[in-house]
Amino acid sequence: MIVRTVVVLFVLAGAGLYASRAGSTEVTVDRAPLSDLPARIDGWRGLDAEPFADDVLAQLGVDDYVNRHYVRSDGQGLVAMYVGYYASQRQGDTIHSPQNCLPGAGWRPVESGRLTLSGRSGPVEVNRYVISKGLRRQVVLYWYQGRGRVVAGEYTNKALLMLDAARLGRSNGGLVRLITPVTTTAESATAQLTAFATALLPHLSRHLP
Repeated sequence: MIVRTVVVLFVLAGAGLYASRAGSTEVTVDRAPLSDLPARIDGWRGLDAEPFADDVLAQLGVDDYVNRHYVRSDGQGLVAMYVGYYASQRQGDTIHSPQNCLPGAGWRPVESGRLTLSGRSGPVEVNRYVISKGLRRQVVLYWYQGRGRVVAGEYTNKALLMLDAARLGRSNGGLVRLITPVTTTAESATAQLTAFATALLPHLSRHLP
């Protein structure tokens, strides 16, 4: 309860600063396109998936994205990776949480929580979901990244977005979502996805600054 109250106060403070800077110019930052993310990452080989349809892109509102499938070199693992980048979130194009998108595609969350990845600058916390559709199950990891941070919480991310827009003149940011099927146990799938996410993390900062 205390944590939620602090976040609410943080949001209100950020909203006031954000409103005061709402008409200011967005600061642009140099970044590498997401298509330049390595096709080979620590024993995984990536293949680009079919591009999103125009109506999907319009709904997402992204300025850059990559949708790729990575296969482990021994053929025993598969990860679907989506990374979307928003150059500015001032005009209504904001990040869509997977908590809203996945149920819309028929996937039902059956387990949720957080786990910790080993980042270059220290541990970072990300979201973990187990989802199901019929007899199929998948493990999902996702997080928000940008402006020098990796953030798990949606409301915390929004509060920091408003503060950074006010302080830095920046509202850029991205979403990283990784999915792997559960073939044996959710724990085994989680371990595999965690290993991939840990290998991916050092490559992201130049694409999600």
